[in-house]
Amino acid sequence: MTDKTETSVILAPSLKRGAGIIAEVVKTLTGSPGVYRMLDEDGNPLYVGKAKNLKKRVVTYSRPDRLPVRLQRMIAATRSMEIVETHTEVEALLLESNLIKKLKPRYNVMLRDDKSFPYILLTSGTDWAQLIKHRGGRSRDGEYFGPFASAGAVNRTLAALQRAFPLRNCSDNIFAGRTRPCLQYQIKRCTAPCVDRISHEDYGTIVDEARDFLTGDSRNLQKALLERMETASDAMEYETAAIFRDRIKALTQIQAHQDINVQSVGDADIVAAHAGSGIVCIQVFFFRNGQNFGNRTYFPTRATGLPISEILASFLGQFYSDKTPPPTVLVSETPPDRTLIADALSVRAGRKVTLSKPARGSKRTLVDHALANAREALARRLAESSTQRRLLEGLADILKLDSPPQRIEVYDNSHISGSKPVGGMIVAGPDGLIKNAYRKFNIKDQSLEPGDDYGMMQEVLTRRFQRAQREDPDRQSGNWPDLVLIDGGQGHLSAVCDVMEELAVDDIPVVAIAKGPDRDAGRERFFMVDRPSFMLKPNDPVLYFLQRLRDEAHRFAIGSHRVRRKKAIGESPLDEIVGVGANRKRALLHHFGSARSVGDAGVADLEAVKGISGPLAKKIYDHFHSDG
Repeated sequence: MTDKTETSVILAPSLKRGAGIIAEVVKTLTGSPGVYRMLDEDGNPLYVGKAKNLKKRVVTYSRPDRLPVRLQRMIAATRSMEIVETHTEVEALLLESNLIKKLKPRYNVMLRDDKSFPYILLTSGTDWAQLIKHRGGRSRDGEYFGPFASAGAVNRTLAALQRAFPLRNCSDNIFAGRTRPCLQYQIKRCTAPCVDRISHEDYGTIVDEARDFLTGDSRNLQKALLERMETASDAMEYETAAIFRDRIKALTQIQAHQDINVQSVGDADIVAAHAGSGIVCIQVFFFRNGQNFGNRTYFPTRATGLPISEILASFLGQFYSDKTPPPTVLVSETPPDRTLIADALSVRAGRKVTLSKPARGSKRTLVDHALANAREALARRLAESSTQRRLLEGLADILKLDSPPQRIEVYDNSHISGSKPVGGMIVAGPDGLIKNAYRKFNIKDQSLEPGDDYGMMQEVLTRRFQRAQREDPDRQSGNWPDLVLIDGGQGHLSAVCDVMEELAVDDIPVVAIAKGPDRDAGRERFFMVDRPSFMLKPNDPVLYFLQRLRDEAHRFAIGSHRVRRKKAIGESPLDEIVGVGANRKRALLHHFGSARSVGDAGVADLEAVKGISGPLAKKIYDHFHSDG
């Protein structure tokens, strides 16, 4: 990069004089692309920007009355400017990204990302390759697979890989000094090449299999392992067959797609942004060879009031300033100068990079998934930023309570087609969730119709308050609620109110929370006695608080139901699924290794099993994941 021109002019602190001096700087500029920097009286950077035409871009700052207040403050504080012309606009964008990350100007959107990403390294250059975690510069010989979103993500993947591909992960010094197999060999995560428990040829076969899997050829590998397992089983070599079974099971754990066909994506980063209450959350998901390598959450600073598309544009430049972008980057909003950013990323990667906002299909599904994660992460951040006391005060104001509630009880039911129904109660107060006060209620009324949510809710509330009346009629223990929340709508509210009226408990407010259309979080409707139903603003912290309480009750009820169902089932969970007979059950267990792995599989993975149709795969998935 060649610096053709560099200008420095002293500016006055006032907005008027600042704008005037910028106008003087404009007179020295050309129509070339480049980067401009605004500096304060101490020479500290206030803002870094790039321009296709420096003269046309910088002149806008000489007319501050047309600019937002934020930029007017920046102009008033500007004391000097520095200009660097570049040969191309792409070069200007790359320089801008580098300078923003290096200088951290006060008025630029800033990405705080001080952590490097970990990779998996399959070493080369030795007789016995290693499969290890790697972070930092690529100084070692071998093949790098990643990046992974976190050390936890790469550790979990490595643990699964080592069960599927038992390659050594010890250092060369330890390897050279071994005289007997280590614990990794005993737990079947290494083949002990250090003491010649495996030949070079067989070890090389496992290395090739690991490479094939990490580069995307997983289905053929799984099929080959299945054939080898069946061959060993037919030959009554059951220990060998068990080894292959365990490797198949390990493979399914790291290649599950969770109902999203990502094979068509290949290598891609998914970048989605969501804003609310002056905070922006950006989620980045990493997919490599159709495998999900995890995600990372960012909250850029100084982004208040800017359009999401502009924030994404700034984020992409900074995020990839020290990282190699994959061939495909999918975004939730099309940034300004999309083509320019794609060209800059292509220069960074040394190959073509496509930047797009998908409109439909599996790629759009991935973006929607990332966007949902961004919304949820922002909701958590907003909820955590407010104190519990302020949230309770806000809740009291919205619900027109006499005072902030000190004990909130939230109720939900869980079942599958009416079987093994369980009611759950969670409790929250000024200090947050009170987990030792949680209670579960196994539904006992045999006269209830399967799936009768109203009847189940009535049984739970009846048992809860009858016991409270027996044990603490004077309400001295502090275990009576100030507020009852029900997961449901008007019907649930009426059913609960009937119970409260029958028990003469008429002084505890009851609120039902109905999910929004299409279960859309943020559009919940609230129901109370003698009051029209209402909704809260989507960015209201009290709404996030109530959603968290509702979701915690949902989680607890489902967990209690699954424990009850597990205890009640002596045979395989697959026996409960209509349409899964002996042959299909055998095919599922051969493919995944265990019923538990079948339960962890996504619909796309289930469809890959011979004899499992799309509708049946969905039925199997719903059996293990139904919310009840």
